[in-house]
Amino acid sequence: MTSDTAFNDRLLSLGLARVSEAAALACADLIGRGDEKAADQAAVNAMREQLNMLAIKGVVVIGEGERDEAPMLYIGEEVGTGEGPGVDIALDPLEGTTLTAKAMPNALTVIAMAPRGTLLHAPDTYMEKLAIGPGYPTDVVSLAMSPRERVEALAKARDCRPSEITVCVLERPRHQEMITELRETGAAVVLIPDGDVAGVIHCAEAERTGIDMYMGTGGAPEGVLAASALKCMGGQMWGRLVFRNSDEQARATKAGITDFNRIYARDEMVTSDVIFAATGVTDGSITAGVKRRPGYVETETVLMRSRTGSLRRMIYRSPRG
Repeated sequence: MTSDTAFNDRLLSLGLARVSEAAALACADLIGRGDEKAADQAAVNAMREQLNMLAIKGVVVIGEGERDEAPMLYIGEEVGTGEGPGVDIALDPLEGTTLTAKAMPNALTVIAMAPRGTLLHAPDTYMEKLAIGPGYPTDVVSLAMSPRERVEALAKARDCRPSEITVCVLERPRHQEMITELRETGAAVVLIPDGDVAGVIHCAEAERTGIDMYMGTGGAPEGVLAASALKCMGGQMWGRLVFRNSDEQARATKAGITDFNRIYARDEMVTSDVIFAATGVTDGSITAGVKRRPGYVETETVLMRSRTGSLRRMIYRSPRG
């Protein structure tokens, strides 16, 4: 690569932060208004506009869905000016549309960028996920273990009792049996209504969030975004695609997936350096939400780079029109 087409994560990172900021600002006036679709569309439009200002040859590999289902930011859409490095883009313009519509905590705008061909092209299916924070031996827990065995193994690695382990789980009927088993070990279970990207990120900041482990089945695209964040922050993650029907398997085949039972480790979902940005829409445990004040609006963004392991928290204040 020549210097003008190399993936310079340092130079690109601030531009990526602007993309997530713009999406959060665009849906700020829709917080608590009960209109999920309007909030999501506002975030999509703003994110796309900002992406097209960046000097990149970008391709959306994790987006809003297939082209015929998502008029903007669909999987395979080309973004950027067409000049500069070739990059993969993974995004969720509004992670937590329901959270936004109901003014509930932890709605985020989320985006990741990596060199072309280095992000897993996860189809729009489910993924079984397991994640822990940094500082543990490799593969101390695994998807092959039962929920009980995972808690016991992590407690042993931490030299603590299972009752001192806290697990984050997406609150869904499909997880009820797992939740019961986790509680039988004595572990605490933190249930979240939506937003499992944030759920995984919590593991990387256990001292601040109190979350030691994330497990459960959620969206596969969100799994790649979560792996991107965890690669920047440290920690381990595994994912296995879950298919509900032949149509979803066909989507996986179209995305280049040949082994439907494969377990992907974090660095198999994100195989190179990555940049990750998330801006708060509603207040949450990761960032503050958008603040509308007389005369100005304010956002908080967390920006990460895997190359350096750096994490920045940035406040952006803009005059209100």
